[in-house]
Amino acid sequence: MLSPASDSDGSLQMIIKPFSLALAIILLAGCSITPGMIFDDSRFEKSTEGGADGPDDKAVKFRLAQITPQLLNKIQAQQQVQAKESSAIQQFKQEIESYEYRIGPQDVLSIIVWDHPELTIPMGEFRNTVDAGTLVDRDGVIFYPYVGVIEVAGKTVSEIREILTQRIARYVTNPQLDVRVAAFRSQRVNVVGEVVKPSILPISDTPLTVLEAINLAGGATIESDLGRVLLTRGKQEQILDIQALYDKGDLSQNRVLRDGDVLHIPDRNNNKIYVLGEVEKPAAYLMHKGKMNLAEAIGHSRGFDRASSDPGRLFVIRGEQNKPIVYHLNAASPDALLLATQFELAPQDVVYVSSTSLARWNRVMVQILPTIQGLWQTKVLVE
Repeated sequence: MLSPASDSDGSLQMIIKPFSLALAIILLAGCSITPGMIFDDSRFEKSTEGGADGPDDKAVKFRLAQITPQLLNKIQAQQQVQAKESSAIQQFKQEIESYEYRIGPQDVLSIIVWDHPELTIPMGEFRNTVDAGTLVDRDGVIFYPYVGVIEVAGKTVSEIREILTQRIARYVTNPQLDVRVAAFRSQRVNVVGEVVKPSILPISDTPLTVLEAINLAGGATIESDLGRVLLTRGKQEQILDIQALYDKGDLSQNRVLRDGDVLHIPDRNNNKIYVLGEVEKPAAYLMHKGKMNLAEAIGHSRGFDRASSDPGRLFVIRGEQNKPIVYHLNAASPDALLLATQFELAPQDVVYVSSTSLARWNRVMVQILPTIQGLWQTKVLVE
């Protein structure tokens, strides 16, 4: 017959043995059960240029590109080629050169026939050119003495001058006419968002560009994101990088505005990068004028965590959900941070600093030790 002590020892052995087996499995598994995020780059396709696609599979394909001088030179070369070969620059210059203002309803025309004051509405001492001008009505027509009703909507000033000259010539020998726009009222552009003075700007005989419209609205505010200016034209939308126009003179980002265009300058709240992992201050950081390099991001987060970080496994995660790309920088040596100063981040980039194997192992042990201590105390109490 077994004593109570023997029964207790047997029960304790039944508790300890399964746990010992589980502990052995945990130790063999190593860091695979480490608490927190683990960046496993073994399943990524490695590419020094970050341009090739991996094998076809149903999972999302990640590309792993090493941040090297060759990669930085390639990125810069691609940006320069795009800036030089952009067809948008040629189109912009052609629109400027061929621009002609066309009259519309509510415009005011100033029409003068020299040496024939009876055909010119008297201006008087206190009347300006707008009050004395000829208003284009809603149907796009005007009335002029001897000529009658003329359809002027959609025509240029030169075309209107030619029509009036031909018709007045029936009554006046060799008429000399001067036709000008006294007030531009028919065509407008809306400038909204993060500008000093959100405005409705008239389109005149001088082409109005995106850059000029922002300046006429008082300029952008300090909270603006000029890297993602939205131009809405009817049902079409365009994202323009006006910051590149300011910084690099990139004319491909400029546009000639048309009637009904809406120009929206957004705020920079979405212009963030995220620094996570083994840094002193993980957080989201706002980019200044849409710019921040990798070294600045690490600096804002107060550097690597000395106790747990692995600077050799510094990653930048970028791209859409179905086409992500991960850039890797081995920053274990301080001179590698020279590459970090040349690597420009993009909005919504995630910078991640991985932990060391020892740090991950310590975290596993922190989770296991309370259970071991509890079992040991149970054994002591039973004995």
